[in-house]
Amino acid sequence: MAKLLYQGHGSYRVVSKDGLVIYVDPYAGVGYDLSADIVLVTHEHADHNDLSLINKKKDCRILRAADMLVHGKYRKLEINGVMIEAVPAYNENHKRDCCVGYIITIDGIKIYASGDTSYTDFMQAKLSQAEIDYALLPIDGIFNMDVKEAEKCAKIINPRHTIPIHTSPVNKPSRLDKSGVSVPFDLKKAESLDVEGRIIMRPADEIELFEK
Repeated sequence: MAKLLYQGHGSYRVVSKDGLVIYVDPYAGVGYDLSADIVLVTHEHADHNDLSLINKKKDCRILRAADMLVHGKYRKLEINGVMIEAVPAYNENHKRDCCVGYIITIDGIKIYASGDTSYTDFMQAKLSQAEIDYALLPIDGIFNMDVKEAEKCAKIINPRHTIPIHTSPVNKPSRLDKSGVSVPFDLKKAESLDVEGRIIMRPADEIELFEK
């Protein structure tokens, strides 16, 4: 069964039932011990692309926004049985032509890795029809949408589960994860997200990803 480890901030790791390892926006926390098959970077801000944390397998694929958004077109490709589709991600702090989110389809499960974004028209036009299983949405309200906007987006996308991430900026007070590592995290804000199927993940929490 596939698993998702929330490392903290905008960083998380997905491992397939067969052991394929995907990292999304490496930066925070722990859990970089497994060598990567795929690394997804939503944009080039320093708190989303610390590749020095990752041991890469010989054939590791690193995909950045510049690889997946080419001449205004969002790419979709398959790697080792995993489908990776780039989708729009933007707001006043993140330029549309420099940022992407991802839909990751792994072991029959669809994960929406939103990146740093606010509401986008794509959410209504396409994501609402995509049958997303797990949506990871930022809620810090400073560089991204706030809790209320995230609630609006979650209701439009209608995933089975919504996981609030990027709950506070990196320069705000942090919490210690299970390994004693300081990670930006605001539990009170995460718990204030009022949507059906919400899952609260603290840094270093890991869950199994269930199909319908």
